[in-house]
Amino acid sequence: MEDSIQSDHAPLPPAGGDNAAQGETAPAEAARLKALLEQARAREDEARRALAALTRIVDALPVGVTVQSEDGAPLFSNGKAVEFFGKTGFADQPPVAASRDGGTAMTETPILHAGGVRTLLTMSRPVRIREQPVLLSATLDFTERKVAEMELSKRAYFDDLTGLPNRTLIQDHVEQLLRRANADARFALAFIDIDNFKHINDYYTHAIGDMLLVKVAQTIAAHLRPSDIVGRISGDEFLMILHPVESDDDLADVVDRLLVQLKEPFLIEGYEILTSASIGVSVYPDHGLNYEMLRRAADTAMYRVKAGIKGGAALFDSDMERQMKSRMAQEQRLRLAVRDGRFCCAFQPKVEMRTEKVVGVEALIRLRDEDGMIQMPGAFIKLATELGLIGELTFLALHQIEKSIALIDEAFGAEATISINVAAQQAGDVEFMQDFCKQLGLSGHAGRFMVEVTEEAFVASNRFQSHILPILREIGARVSIDDFGTGYSSLAVLADITADEIKIDRSFITNIHQRSRSQSVLKAIEALSDDLGMTTIAEGVETYEEAAYLQAATRIRLAQGFYYSKPILLEELNPAKGGAGAQRASASPRERAHSRGPAFGRR
Repeated sequence: MEDSIQSDHAPLPPAGGDNAAQGETAPAEAARLKALLEQARAREDEARRALAALTRIVDALPVGVTVQSEDGAPLFSNGKAVEFFGKTGFADQPPVAASRDGGTAMTETPILHAGGVRTLLTMSRPVRIREQPVLLSATLDFTERKVAEMELSKRAYFDDLTGLPNRTLIQDHVEQLLRRANADARFALAFIDIDNFKHINDYYTHAIGDMLLVKVAQTIAAHLRPSDIVGRISGDEFLMILHPVESDDDLADVVDRLLVQLKEPFLIEGYEILTSASIGVSVYPDHGLNYEMLRRAADTAMYRVKAGIKGGAALFDSDMERQMKSRMAQEQRLRLAVRDGRFCCAFQPKVEMRTEKVVGVEALIRLRDEDGMIQMPGAFIKLATELGLIGELTFLALHQIEKSIALIDEAFGAEATISINVAAQQAGDVEFMQDFCKQLGLSGHAGRFMVEVTEEAFVASNRFQSHILPILREIGARVSIDDFGTGYSSLAVLADITADEIKIDRSFITNIHQRSRSQSVLKAIEALSDDLGMTTIAEGVETYEEAAYLQAATRIRLAQGFYYSKPILLEELNPAKGGAGAQRASASPRERAHSRGPAFGRR
C-alpha cells in the first residue's frame, strides 16, 4: 500500500531520512484533503442553491409542470399544477401517454373552478432522467383562447340575429350528407322565403322586422325532427334540411304543417303581425347531386310559388328544371353583357306641346345582345335587379350620357335637361347615391340632370328625402317623380315630397279623352303639383286625341311619348350619319302621326 502511495504521489525519500520526510508529508496531505473536502462541500452547496433556484423558477412558471413515472405515479408538480388540479398537482386521470417514439400528446381537460369551467391544455412527452423513463407534462390555461375560438366559430358558422346556422354551415352539413349518402339515401332542401318582408320592414321598422325573423326562426326550429336542421342564409330566407325523407307524402306533410304555423299571427311589441312564407323543395338525388344544384332547384321552386299565390309550397319538377336552365343562361348572358359594357342609351324627348320645343330628354338604357340586336328594358331590368346588377347599369347609363353630351346638344339643344332613372332600391342606398352624386358632380353638367325616381323611393324610406336630396341640391341636380299614379301614390304623399317635376303615369293618360274618372284625377294632380311648384309632364302620349285633350282641357304644358318621338339611339343622333333622330325631334306632331312606323315598345 505504501509502495502504491509512494509510486503515485512522491519519489522515495533519501536513505536515513524516512522519519523526517513522513513528518513533513502528513500535514500537507491533510491540508490537501481538507481543501478537497471544502471544494466538494462548496460544490454541493452551489448545487443545492441552483436546485432551489431552479425549483423556485419552475414553481413560478405560469405553466403547470408535472413529472410522472412510466406507470403514472406522481413524482413532481409545481405550484401552477397544484393551482390547476388541487393539492396533489395532478388531474384525477393521468394524462394520455405520449407515443413511444417520443412524440408529444395534447389533451384538453375541463376543470371546474370557483369562477366557472376552465379549459386546460396539457402537452405530454416521454423523457429519460438518470436513465429512468418518465412522462413530462406542461399544462396551461386555454380558456380565453378557447372562448375566442368558439366566438370566431360562432361568427363564421352561425347567424348573429337568430343564432341559427348560416349559409356556410348549412352547405357543410349538406356536403357531409352527400359524402355519407348511399344509393337509397334521400333528403330534402326546403327554401323558405318570408312573403312581403320588405313591406313589413318599411311599415313597422327594421327593428320589428328583425324580431319577426327571430320569431320565424324559432317557429321553424320548433317543428324540426332531431335529424333535421334549419339555417338563415340571407335577409328573410331560410334553408331547411329534412333528413331522411321516407316518402314524398311525408315530406309534404312536414312542409304543409310548417306553412300553416307560419300563417299564425306573431305578437311583437304590441303589434299583431300577419305574414306567410313561400317554400320551394328539392330532393336528393332526384333534383341534384351536389349542394348548388339542390339549392338552385329549391330556389326555383320557391320562385314558382312567388309568381303564383304566395304562402304555398312547390316541389321542383322537370318543367321548373327547364325554366331554371333558361334563367341560368339569361343570368350568364346578362353578366357577360355587364362585363363587356354592351349597354347603350336611347333618348326620348320631352316636349312643350304647344310650341313643339324639346325641353329635355330622358335616357333609357338598352342592351345589345351577342348578335347586335337591341333588347328593351323589360327583357333584363327585373333580372338585373334580382342579381344586384342594377347599380352597375345605372353607372353605365351615366357614363354613356357623359360621352354623348355633344350629340345631345346638337340634336336637342344645349338647354335641354337630361333625365336619368335611378331604381328605388338604389335611391334608398345612401352609399350608392353618394357615389352616384359624386360622379354626377364630376361630369361638369350636374345642373342639366334630372334624377328620376319613383315615389316609392320617397315613401318606403325617408333616407332619400333626408340624406340624398340635399346632396343633389348641393351639386345643382334636380329630381323628378317618375310613374306617378302607381305604387304608393296618393295626393297626401305628394304633398310631403320635395321634387322639381312630376311625371304622370301613362295609365292615366291612355284614352284620357274618353275617361272622365281619369280626367278628374288628372286635374287634382295637376292642381296640387302647380301649388307645390312642380312641373307636370304627361307620360306615354301616343295619339293625337290624347295630345289634343291635354292641350285643350288641362294646364299641363309638357308631354313625352311615342306621339312626339320614340326613344332615339346614339347612332341616330349623329347628323353626320344622316340619322333620323334630329329629323324626328324637329318634325311636327301631325307629320309624326302620319310618318311614324309601328311602336316597338313603350319607352
